[in-house]
Formats: sequence, C-alpha cells, structure tokens
Amino acid sequence: MDEVDNVANFWERLKQGMARTRTGLGDRLRTLFTGREWHEDLWDELEEVLYEADLGSGTIEYLLGQLRKKVQQERPKTADQVLQQLFEVMVAELGEPRPALTLDPGGPWIWLMVGVNGTGKTTTAGKFAYLLQQQHKTVILGAADTFRAAAVEQLVEWGRRAGVEVVHQASGADPAAVAYDTLRAARARGVDLAIIDTAGRLQNKVNLMLELQKIRRVVEREYPGAPHEVWLVIDATTGQNGLSQARIFMDSVKVTGIVLTKLDGTAKGGIALSIYHELGIPIRYVGVGETAQDLLPFNPRDYVRAILGDDNEPSR
Repeated sequence: MDEVDNVANFWERLKQGMARTRTGLGDRLRTLFTGREWHEDLWDELEEVLYEADLGSGTIEYLLGQLRKKVQQERPKTADQVLQQLFEVMVAELGEPRPALTLDPGGPWIWLMVGVNGTGKTTTAGKFAYLLQQQHKTVILGAADTFRAAAVEQLVEWGRRAGVEVVHQASGADPAAVAYDTLRAARARGVDLAIIDTAGRLQNKVNLMLELQKIRRVVEREYPGAPHEVWLVIDATTGQNGLSQARIFMDSVKVTGIVLTKLDGTAKGGIALSIYHELGIPIRYVGVGETAQDLLPFNPRDYVRAILGDDNEPSR
C-alpha cells in the first residue's frame, strides 16, 4: 500500500471512529451555522454547544476569543463563513502535526506508559508493540503494573499477538524490579525498543508517584538519557475528569506525548482541544477502536475535519 492509500485509509478509520463526536458536536455546529446569516445572537448558541461538548470553560473562552478576532477582522456575512473560521481556529490551537514515529538506529529506545487504570494504557502498549513490529523493529514489553493481575495477563496476550517477548514477575512484585529486568533483557537481546507498562492506581497518589519516580530512576541509571518517550494515556470518555487525572502524572513524570484513547466511545471527542490547551503537551496518537490498526497518528486538521463533517480529501 503506497503513502496516498495509507493516508486515505487512516482518514477513513478516523472518520468512522469519531462518528459519535461527529454526530454529537459536528452536527450541532453545522445546524447552528449552515444557511444562516451571521449575527451576534449566535455567539450564545455557539458557546452552549461547546460547553455541551465538554470542552471546558478555559478552552471555550480562548476559542471564542480567537474566533471573535477573526470575525472582527474579516467581517463574514454568513454563518457558513464563520464555521470555516472556527475550523481554522481549532486547527491552529492544536498545532502542527508531529512527524511519523520512527526509531533511529542505536537503540534500545525506552518508552514508559503512564496513566490511570482503565484508560487503555496496557492495550496501547501492546498496540505500539504490534505497530513497530510491522515496521520490522524488534520490541520487548515489560509488565510493571504488578498489582493488577489482569494488566499482566493483558500485556502477555498482546505480546502473543505481536510476537514479542513480555518480561513479567509474580503478582505484587516490585515494579522497579520488573523495569530493571526488562532493560537488562532489552540489552541482552539487542532489541530496538523496550516498552514498560506502569500502574495507574490513584487511590493513593503519593505511593503511585513514588513508584513511577523509582521506575524512572532505574531507567535513567541503566540508560542515561532515557526514557526517550513517556506516553500519557487519557480516556476521551472521561472528559474534564481526565484532565485532572492527567495533571497528577504530569507533576511527577516528564510526559513527552499524549495518546487519547476511546474516541470511538464518546460524543465529546472535542476533549482533545481542552487537553492541548490546558496541558500544553502534544496529542500524538489517538485510539478509535479495539484493533492495533485503530491506533492512529494524530493530525490536527483531519481531527477537526472529522468532527465538522468535511469529507474532502485527507491531509497529506
């Protein structure tokens, strides 16, 4: 499959995966704007739609502020024109798309997966392993969420699917010890990438953060300059609550990128705008389904088009 086919395939999966958001948020916006003259009374209606999409007050205030500037500068006559301006404001807020994820020679590269339990963190670790295997990279997984037996079993199953080794210990083992064993195995096997899945229990935030910091110290000691990526996995269905959870991890570990999962399960997928506005960390991948192929690189323009219902050719 060539690059053009790949882009079109990604676009179709993104559009299908975000169907609920497209119906919930996109349809309401299009109904508000399409075929009407623009007038001041529409600001209140627009604000209401954005609040119902769970964008959060700070993000809404910013978006509407930017949109007002555009409206004042360009003096649109129709609401359709304002909808296009809103599109441009949303895309600009999300920033430029990040380059495709590649692994340079000279590994192993070390990734940490962090986030609250139930966000799809373990599944995302397995999906990453599968996708990198498809790029002919060698991968090893480390099951450092040792207090949740299901997490270990889940990662072992993903390892089986992807054909990669999973390092794990008995339930209740020291997570840092599992991380250490994973790093040693990665060095011994000469793999390209080691992905370490961590716990996400928030019942005792202090213990969890101390545990993550200990894992990070082990990684830094074994591989100076590592971890090379710290992926914060956020569940799109949790809305603003997901943001408050994310801040807990960002205060303790140096997050390099966000994976937004379960976009196919929510009508409020506009949360991506709040995440970037509030946290300032780039969203780099999105999950729109259960299979490994449903973990997609995040493209801001295509994401906003998927919401607003633009069926034109995807970005390249």
